Amino acid sequence: MRFLLYVFVIAFFFNCKAQTATGTLASNKTQTEINTRPKLVVGIVIDQMRYDYITRFYDKYRNGGFKRMINEGFNCKNNYFNYIPTKTGPGHASIFSGTTPKYHGIIGNNWFDKTLKRKVNCVEDNTVESIGTDSNDGKKSPKWLLTTTFADENRLFTQMKGKSIGISIKHRGAILSAGHSANAAYWFDYDHDGKGNWITSSFYMDELPQWIQDFNASDVTESYFKEWNTLYDINTYTESGNDLNNFERIFKGKESATFPYDLEALRHENGNYKIIAESPYGNSLTTDFAISALDAEELGKDNITDVLTISYSSTDKVGHDFGVNAVETEDTYLRLDLDLERLFNALDEKVGEGEYTVFLTSDHGAQYVPDYLKSKKIPSGLFDLSQLFDDLNELLLNEYSVSDLVLSRINNQIFFDHDKIMANKLNLKELKEKVSLKLLSYNLIDKVYTTSAINHLEGGKGFLEDMLRNGHNQKRSGDIVFVFNPSVFKDTHWNRKGTDHHSGMTYDTHVPLLFFGKGIRQGSTFARTEIIDIAPTISALLGISFPNGATGAPLDFVIEK
Repeated sequence: MRFLLYVFVIAFFFNCKAQTATGTLASNKTQTEINTRPKLVVGIVIDQMRYDYITRFYDKYRNGGFKRMINEGFNCKNNYFNYIPTKTGPGHASIFSGTTPKYHGIIGNNWFDKTLKRKVNCVEDNTVESIGTDSNDGKKSPKWLLTTTFADENRLFTQMKGKSIGISIKHRGAILSAGHSANAAYWFDYDHDGKGNWITSSFYMDELPQWIQDFNASDVTESYFKEWNTLYDINTYTESGNDLNNFERIFKGKESATFPYDLEALRHENGNYKIIAESPYGNSLTTDFAISALDAEELGKDNITDVLTISYSSTDKVGHDFGVNAVETEDTYLRLDLDLERLFNALDEKVGEGEYTVFLTSDHGAQYVPDYLKSKKIPSGLFDLSQLFDDLNELLLNEYSVSDLVLSRINNQIFFDHDKIMANKLNLKELKEKVSLKLLSYNLIDKVYTTSAINHLEGGKGFLEDMLRNGHNQKRSGDIVFVFNPSVFKDTHWNRKGTDHHSGMTYDTHVPLLFFGKGIRQGSTFARTEIIDIAPTISALLGISFPNGATGAPLDFVIEK
C-alpha cells in the first residue's frame, strides 16, 4: 500500500512538473508571438496596377523596390478580386476590411442613393468641414463604409495607442484605407480651384498639424513642375508600344502624346496642380509626404504597432490618359520603383530594418485601349450608356405611359423609380423582364441579371454570378445589373483614349500581392488568393481581431511560423 502511495506521489510530482514546463513553453511561445509584432504595418495600394506590370517591366526594375519585396518577401502570383465592379473606392474598402461590397457597402466610387434620389460619392460627408482648403474637396469621411478595417481593429486592440494614418492623392484612397478610427487621413487638393496642398477634414481634426502646414508652405510641390522625360533612353522601352500613336489622350497645349512633357508650360491649360497628379511626379510627391509623416507622426517608434496606408494614385491617372501599352505608363512604373526604394530605405532608417511589415497590392487592373485591340483584330468596343438611359425610358414610356421610370444606370446597374411604380400600380417583375430583354438586344452587352422583390441578385450559379453577388449590396444596389462583352467599357468623352476598368475579367481582377518584412516568409505561390484575404492575414500577424465584416481567410503560408 505504501509502495502504491509512493508511486502515486512520484507520478503526481512529475505530472505537475510537466504541466509547469508546458505552461512555461506556452507562455514563452505566446511571448515570442507578441515580440514578432512589427512596430509598423505599411499597406501600399498602387492604383490600376495589373499583375503583368510586375513581369513586363521586371528586368528594368532596380533591386530596392519591387524586386526587394519579391526577393526578400512573399509573392502571391495568382491574386484576384472576387467581385464586380472593380473600382478605386470598392477596391480600397475591400483590401482593408477583408470583405466585399456586399458587406462593406462601398459599391462604387459613386452610386445612386435611393433615399436621396441622387448620385453620392463614396466618401462625401456634408456634415464635416474642409481643413486646409476653402474647397469642398475636404468635406469627406468614411461614413459610408459599413465595416471596420484592420487599422480600426488595431486601434481597438491597442486601446487607441497604435496610430493609423492614411495618405493618398485621392481622398477615397486615403480615407477608406485608414478606416473610421484613424488619427488622420490626408489627400492632395488638386482639382478645380485646389491650391496644391495636402488637406483633411474636421472628421479627424480641427486644424492641420504644423508639420503639414510647413510641408504645404515649402517648395516641394512646386518643384515637380518640371520636364517629364523618360527615365532611360526611350529606345530601350521595348516592353511598350510606339510613343507616337492614336490611342492616347493629348494634353492641351501639345500636338501629340509624346515625350517630353514640360509640366510648367502645360500646367495652366491642364488643371494646374492636376497635371502633377497625372504624371509620375504625383507618386514622388506622395512618397515625400509619407516619409515626412514617418518622422512627424513618430510612426513605428515604440513596440505598439502603428499603421500607415499609402495609396499611389498617379498610376491610375496616367493609365486613364495613356493606356496599358504606353511608354508613359512604363516610365511611371519605373519611376515608382525608385520611389518605393526611397520609401523602404526611409523605413529601414527611421523604423529599423526588420521592424516593419509591408504589403503591396492594387485596387483594380485595366484593359488595353479598345481601338488598339481592334487594330490587332481582337474584339473590343465602347458602349454609349447615355443613349441607353434615353432608350430605356422611351421604351417604358411607350409601354406604360409613365415618364422617367429609370432614374440611373450608374455602375452598369439600372435603378427604377419605385414611387412611380407603386403610384401607377405597375408590375415590377414584368417591368424588369421588359428592360432585361431590351438590354440583351444590344450587341456589346453579354449578360443581364435582375433582383428579387427584396433586392437579392437573382441568377444561376457560377463564377461570374458569385462575383456579381459579392458586389451587390441589398440596400444600395440597383434593380438590374448588366455585363459587357470582354474588352468593352462605357463610351464617354474622356475615355475614348487611354483605358478604364470596372469588370470581372482578368485584366481588371488579376493584381499583384506582395508581402515582406517582419513576420513574413520568403517564397511565392501560384495558389489562388483573393483581395479579401489581406486584412485577415495582417490581423493574424498582429494577433488582433479580424475586421468585423471580414469574409476572407488568413494566408498562413505567408506568415513565418
